[in-house]
Amino acid sequence: MATRAKKFVEKIEELMWKPERIRNMGIAAHIDHGKTTLSDSLLAGAGIISDGLAGQQLYLDFDEQEKERGITINAANVSMVHEYNGEDYLINLIDTPGHVDFGGEVTRAMRAVDGVIIVVDAVEGVMPQTETVVRQALKEGVKPVLFVNKIDRLIKELQLTPQQMQERLIKVINDVNKLIKSMKPDKFNEWKIEVAKGNVAFGSALQKWGVSVKSQKDTGIGFKEVYEYLKKGEAKELHKRSPLHTVILDMVVRHLPSPIEAQKERIKIIWKGDLNSEVGKAMVNCDPKGPVVLMITKIVVDPQAGEVAVGRLFSGTVRPGTELYIVDRRAKNRVQTAGLYMGPRRVEVEEIPAGNIVALVGLKDAVSGSTCSELEKIEPFESITHHSEPVVTMAIEAKNPRDLPKLVEVLRKLAKEDPTLQVTLNEETGEHLISGMGELHLEVKVEKIRREYNLEVITSPPIVVFRETVTSASPPVEGKSPNKHNRFYIVVEPLPEEVSRKFKEGEVDFKMDKKERRKKLEEAGLSGEEAAGAVEFFEGNLFCDVTKGIQYLNETIELILEGFREAMRAGPLAREPCMGIKVKLVDCKLHEDAVHRGPAQVIPAVRSAIFAAILQAEPTLLEPYQKVYIMVPQTMTGAVTREIQGRRGQIIDIKIEGDNATLVAMAPVKEMFGFAGAIRSATSGKAIWSTEHAGFEKVPPSLLEEFVMEVRKRKGLKLEIPKPEDFLI
Repeated sequence: MATRAKKFVEKIEELMWKPERIRNMGIAAHIDHGKTTLSDSLLAGAGIISDGLAGQQLYLDFDEQEKERGITINAANVSMVHEYNGEDYLINLIDTPGHVDFGGEVTRAMRAVDGVIIVVDAVEGVMPQTETVVRQALKEGVKPVLFVNKIDRLIKELQLTPQQMQERLIKVINDVNKLIKSMKPDKFNEWKIEVAKGNVAFGSALQKWGVSVKSQKDTGIGFKEVYEYLKKGEAKELHKRSPLHTVILDMVVRHLPSPIEAQKERIKIIWKGDLNSEVGKAMVNCDPKGPVVLMITKIVVDPQAGEVAVGRLFSGTVRPGTELYIVDRRAKNRVQTAGLYMGPRRVEVEEIPAGNIVALVGLKDAVSGSTCSELEKIEPFESITHHSEPVVTMAIEAKNPRDLPKLVEVLRKLAKEDPTLQVTLNEETGEHLISGMGELHLEVKVEKIRREYNLEVITSPPIVVFRETVTSASPPVEGKSPNKHNRFYIVVEPLPEEVSRKFKEGEVDFKMDKKERRKKLEEAGLSGEEAAGAVEFFEGNLFCDVTKGIQYLNETIELILEGFREAMRAGPLAREPCMGIKVKLVDCKLHEDAVHRGPAQVIPAVRSAIFAAILQAEPTLLEPYQKVYIMVPQTMTGAVTREIQGRRGQIIDIKIEGDNATLVAMAPVKEMFGFAGAIRSATSGKAIWSTEHAGFEKVPPSLLEEFVMEVRKRKGLKLEIPKPEDFLI
């Protein structure tokens, strides 16, 4: 085995230098549509795991919890070799999770790859998370191909005729094409999924067989033959004659771009620097002789090696000893070892050129999303935007107070590995809070702390983090500094949603031309004066300076903004983060002597004025909502409806197909704790369900005071709704 593994590594080392024969690809899908089972089939075909175990081994789910829970939690990388038309190709594969709580792993993986296999379950069709992952891929400029999985179920379970089967498969293809057309109209003709083109394959990942137009020419096995084999129950024969890994990897080699082709287009999307500069050209051309530039997409904590930074190398050749600037952290680190991942094993090599996915030890300051380069002054890559935000929080403390320093260290590591996990220390109460994408996300992290770090912790039941906002405009409010020498006049108003959207999706930022930004912000609903005065967008809130000719303002603006940020991090109603607020500085009077307008004077004055203004602008709380998708036997729709309505939720759609029903509902996250157990007992375990983040909605007025008091009590604050005068000197 050792000599075989050695040969395999030698082959990979040789192919790393032939970027035209490299394919960097991801596998993405809705939960349980068969991604990890497909990865197993591909790995068995490449000789990395035994054929008999493929589909059961779930090789890339090597985390203990992944095995127990039967889901993928972490994106896993593996390199393999595939022969096509007599030539060897290096396939760098990233298998990603399908559960909505781990969507951040998918987003980050998409930055490292050039192509993606979208897996769709033939029975369920295109589901919400399928749409999300396709959107994430297309936004990154990653080219899709399609694999329709579980074809055997259409024949065995649903007893479909060949005609009905064809109709169902055409619908899946059309649904995927609709997404491509809406997201990438300029690429639609080139990227459109068509059976005749060969960029779609059908099959069963569990039974390890597949067909496509191309494979039919090679094997003579087409749809008609598949149907007959499955009717006779001869899936094993299909696997022998038309093995899935050959069908899929042939499709990958033919239809997904090499790094050389991909970087010509992708660099424009993910990097806003000068494409004609030396480094710009090196990245566009995937030049191994250019300066080293890579983007870190994942931090893996390895028990032996410590932190391993995994990322995509766009230019240059990296080797042990290479000194890299971690651009976003203003730090410099030296690479200790360079390697590639074979699933759980990291294989070290002497050097790795552009176009590959690398695993580096030694970049201790890098985090997921870091730009690393030999050049100190380089425009960083566009930041990776996550599609949903943390909505569930729990307090966590060490069971033994002596372990507190260790807990702080572990939480820091976890937040570094997973940027969608937020860790905060509440200074007022001294408790640590962890916020994540959902109950499962936090459960998995807490379990990891117990198992991998042998740390006993106590956690509170999950709580929801609200957002504070306003529903009308406040009058101008005067905030005085403690020494009474500086005065700030603040107005707060609701921020138009379109303005938030433009900032969040990167259509508007503070690097762009002022005139262009002003035009876009006016189109989104700001007045000309506000659009021209927009200074900072912070966590969903905008600060505008609409003053005219105020002396010393330039020297003081950074402190004013710090006061704004402090107010937005924890609003006046319940010290929850603010969202959707426009804060306007309409006038101010500043002391001529800088000594009298320092941080201790300016920051509290601005923060207090903003708080008093919020309390005069009909403040309210926003609560996070989830969209819930539930598949059950049709006879149980009543039980599901009752369960959802009992949680302040509403059913927005019911589709009946045969004996099954799919319900789509909207419900507040606060009411969804314990839903898993409740829905299991309400449907005798027959419900299949998933959720996705659906934004924030205003709390019903009748519940506002109750919710504010609940949060204030938990945080040890005074049990009364604050008044504007509480904050004014």
